Amino acid sequence: MDAQSRGRADGIDPADQWVLNPNTGDYELRLNNSGGDSGDSARTSGPRVPHSRGPVQDREGGRRGGGDRRAPVGDGEDGSPVREGRRGAPGREVPGQRRRSANGTRGTEGSDPEATGSRRARKSRKASKARRKKALMWTGGVTAFVLVGLSVGGYALYQHFNSSLNTVDVGGSGNKNVFDNDAPINILVIGTDKRTGKGNEGYGDKGSIGHADTNILFHVSEDRTNATALSIPRDLITDIPDCKVPQEDGSEKLVPGSQGVRFNESLGQEGRGPGCTMDTVKAITGLKVDHFMMVDFNAVKELSTAVGGVQICLAKAVNDPDSHLNLPAGEHRIQGEDALAFVRTRHSFGNRGDLDRIQIQQQFVASMIRQMQSDDTLTSPTKMYKLADAVVKALTVDSGIGSVKKLTSLAQEIGKVNTKNITFTTVPVLDNPAEKVKATVVLNPPKADALFAMMRDDTSLTEVKSKKKAAKSKQDKLLKGTKAAAADVRVDVYNGGEVPGGAQATVTWLQNEQGVLKSTNKSNAPSKIDKTTLEYAPNQADQARALAAMMGLPGSALKPGTEDAEGLQAMILTLGKDFKAAGTPITGPTKAPEDIQQANADKAVCAK
Repeated sequence: MDAQSRGRADGIDPADQWVLNPNTGDYELRLNNSGGDSGDSARTSGPRVPHSRGPVQDREGGRRGGGDRRAPVGDGEDGSPVREGRRGAPGREVPGQRRRSANGTRGTEGSDPEATGSRRARKSRKASKARRKKALMWTGGVTAFVLVGLSVGGYALYQHFNSSLNTVDVGGSGNKNVFDNDAPINILVIGTDKRTGKGNEGYGDKGSIGHADTNILFHVSEDRTNATALSIPRDLITDIPDCKVPQEDGSEKLVPGSQGVRFNESLGQEGRGPGCTMDTVKAITGLKVDHFMMVDFNAVKELSTAVGGVQICLAKAVNDPDSHLNLPAGEHRIQGEDALAFVRTRHSFGNRGDLDRIQIQQQFVASMIRQMQSDDTLTSPTKMYKLADAVVKALTVDSGIGSVKKLTSLAQEIGKVNTKNITFTTVPVLDNPAEKVKATVVLNPPKADALFAMMRDDTSLTEVKSKKKAAKSKQDKLLKGTKAAAADVRVDVYNGGEVPGGAQATVTWLQNEQGVLKSTNKSNAPSKIDKTTLEYAPNQADQARALAAMMGLPGSALKPGTEDAEGLQAMILTLGKDFKAAGTPITGPTKAPEDIQQANADKAVCAK
């Protein structure tokens, strides 16, 4: 717990900590440090690791997670918490929170009913707001983000979680920094088909090395108002690029690429690591992946159990012998084996294919997000410990976020996104025309390219209010004003994109179709860039606006300098990976293609 936060961290009462009881030798959850027998429990400066000996009941009498064997915490006659004695010993009452009255004296709650009611109302509103804030930390469906709600002020507790986190070096494929405040964040969530863990060897292909079975690219917008969760089918036929896999001795092994294979072979096959999957996603979408998080079969069981189960809805009864899912129609709270069976089933819904299973998995993740909003998991130290412990043991992440501190920083940033502005979608695909028996899919270029372009341009799939209107207005102003005649535009063109001969094709188009005769092909740029840019001097602004109009450049592509150009100095146009062909506008679409699959994280649906 941060001592400078005046004893409060993210809405968790500083009294809600685990402290050592010298009489019993056990750690106890201290509900209130303003009263009680000082001889029975010692105060500590931060939370401690609790013993996990058995169920503890919550105030409604339900099971609340891994606590000790002492009797439950209940409500006294005045509404204050009461803990019964250990193993039948006489209970002792923990007094209510001490408050300062209007005249400056101190007293306990209940001494002034009217004031107490007002205080309780304010406290209730504040607690509700805190719960909402914590719930947002779960947005994105990445279970590591629950760590944000955990106070890790105790060194032992911090070390415990840090030592349990599995990390993998992805070399140059990832981002060494946790995130950039002025850029979108792209995180790849990989679910492998590796059958590790007790009982999982029975789920077919028990010798699997772990392929990229479930894949969600989570794109968080630059202004943190929205996010897009893009599912990539495992059976998508694509090209896997060459990739370098870091070895234990510090060297790197070059794994040759493969053409026309399933996407799931980007992990495990030929010794490929998660960095290869990240590179493959970049090759398909044009989006650089900053970080990855990977889970296996066992993680699904443990995490669903740690959150107390995930609410699902079935439009019909399901009995799938392959996944072992056997549930009647209606609503269910599933965890453990049932949760794993639910996300694995592919023969029970829709057309009984992998694309339908993807939608089921999206529903599962969205439900977990809503679970964090409605339950008190993130406000309970006991549940938080249990969940965080399961998270760090279940996750494998890249070294760029390979610590609790880094995960927490990332989670706080992603937690700014409201769940109603999280949209799940799937890469638009078509049945593979080369197959008689349809088993794989290929990209649907018109729709897929448009969707990828929206994500590269950081355009939301949901209607949201931008937090950076001023910045966008400034960019738009660059496009407004007088435009030079085409004959007066002077520009050097470099190719920093993926289209071979793109610079020459652009110069030919500018000269023959647009009348920009003072355009020159400067061949390849020093390095590849993601987005096309136009650099110009202040006294070339009219030329820049004219060229931007011809090529369909957005305001964000314009990079004005600070010093005027001299003589015949030309502007510099560098084509990026968003360049598709000469004459094709660079600006991406503002609306998603029609008929693409979409689902909102804030809405519950029944699996059909």
